[in-house]
Amino acid sequence: MGELDKNRRIIEKLHRVDLHQYKYCSMLMDMVLAVKDDNLELAKSECQHVKNLAAMGSRKDSRFMELYWKAVLFLAQNKDLDSYLLYLERYRDPEDRFYLPRRNQLRKLGLVQAMQDLIDDKLDILTISCPPGVGKTTLAEMFLSGWIGWDPDACNLFSSHSGHVTRMVYDVICNIIGADLKQGQVSEYAWRDIFPDVNIEAVNAKEETINLGKFKPFKSITFRALGASQTGVTRAEGLLYCDDLCSGIEEALSKIRLDKLWTKYSTDLKTRKKAGRKGKKCKELHIATRWSVWDVIGRLIKLYAGNKRCRFISIPDIDPESGKSNWDYQYGVGFDEEYFEDIQQSLDEITYKCLYKSNPVEREGLLFAPDTLRRFKRLPPDREPDAIWGFLDPKGEGTDFNCLGVFYQYDQDYYLYDVVFKNINPYSLDTLNAECLVRNNVQVCQVESNKEGVRTGDAIQEEIDNMGGRCVIEKKLSSANKETRIIVNSPWVIKHVLFLEPKTPEYPDGYASQSDYGQFMSYFTSYSQLSKNGTDDAPDMVTMLAIHEGGFDGTVTETMTRQERVALGI
Repeated sequence: MGELDKNRRIIEKLHRVDLHQYKYCSMLMDMVLAVKDDNLELAKSECQHVKNLAAMGSRKDSRFMELYWKAVLFLAQNKDLDSYLLYLERYRDPEDRFYLPRRNQLRKLGLVQAMQDLIDDKLDILTISCPPGVGKTTLAEMFLSGWIGWDPDACNLFSSHSGHVTRMVYDVICNIIGADLKQGQVSEYAWRDIFPDVNIEAVNAKEETINLGKFKPFKSITFRALGASQTGVTRAEGLLYCDDLCSGIEEALSKIRLDKLWTKYSTDLKTRKKAGRKGKKCKELHIATRWSVWDVIGRLIKLYAGNKRCRFISIPDIDPESGKSNWDYQYGVGFDEEYFEDIQQSLDEITYKCLYKSNPVEREGLLFAPDTLRRFKRLPPDREPDAIWGFLDPKGEGTDFNCLGVFYQYDQDYYLYDVVFKNINPYSLDTLNAECLVRNNVQVCQVESNKEGVRTGDAIQEEIDNMGGRCVIEKKLSSANKETRIIVNSPWVIKHVLFLEPKTPEYPDGYASQSDYGQFMSYFTSYSQLSKNGTDDAPDMVTMLAIHEGGFDGTVTETMTRQERVALGI
């Protein structure tokens, strides 16, 4: 029997005893060290088990704490990112630690696993877009410090839109690895404990390079601003890490400048990539605020759509299902819903959608830009409405929304007063829709008679009758050419439809950003005729009103001339 087989049998026997006892858990850790040279994957798997058991056991027996850190160190040295991040900050003051307070949420959101998949060669390209200030760049800096430690002989490249950013990240990495320590100083990071055999060969503040291990012409990590000279001095065979290549909103608003940005990325950065090491491709990590669908990440998404080795992560401020902040970390660190609500009141809707929803839109092609819409704070006083209408674009399968709008008509003006805008199980929406129609005394509600609309209309009518409401549901089949009818009817909508004012400190009764009305307005005002839209449910529902009042329904007949079709954009 070989040594590995013998050790496997011992491990199997240990799993049949109570590993919550320190003696047996410690023996399992000994076996981890015994098999690591023969079967590293087995060793890592068992070490994860020790790590979890020791974390639980440390609450009752202090001996488990030492065992816990022993397991974490082993995993950190063997490319387990979660363990690396934990051990890296082991000696930092608790209030100064970045990872531990954010750990549960960063793992839940999939950011740690996505970076782990880069390490494990499961991904070639990873992009991450999140709201400002949530720690995405700090997480990536810590990840980068581990990346160069695990493979010090590889050359890597970091780039951003400005030299200020590259210098800042250079300084951070130097601090983490202890390259800037003076004699007698002790680093607050445990990087050298994790990589005791990795030599810091040279650091060059002027050139912003760090070299680990042996001397090499292309350094372990080079920091260069986009547009700075790369020729002959930089290469990337391990990782190309790009952080905010787009300098801001001015650049994002210009398609010409975004085209130039893509050219710079393609020629100055992507061409720096070498074939890779040990049969693996050079990886790419992009972290950026999404300003435009034509930015670098947007074009990468189009270029590599469907490629399983590319992952594009976009996480907004608020979880749309729970309504809770995605970035409210433990121990009072992070941002709650109230914080994002306050920020949204100080920004226009499109900027907020880009920065905090990670959902870029093209302002030039917007059909319903916020500043072009008519607004109201309250319905006209001392007068009853001429009619109260309801229009419903029902939710079907997939990611589309249930979009119900209630319009109060006064002469030729239509006030959008109430909205049900949700992406949840269609069957749970019937009651919500019926309640909205009944509380507003809607007289007639038109339901788009698509596949789901037939069932929805009947179900809502039954609910209304049970509630004693008077609303009559009318089902109407709409044309398939949604985009055409939305575009053609947009001038009528801008002229005749009024929308609530958003909530502000001066007007606290306005709609809240996370309400159904707020979510509806976010999608409505970001609908673009120049780029692909995530969903058209919001503008399509309002267009149903326009068509009802005599607008164009998108149907094209053979009697139309070619000039007429061109004029309509069909």
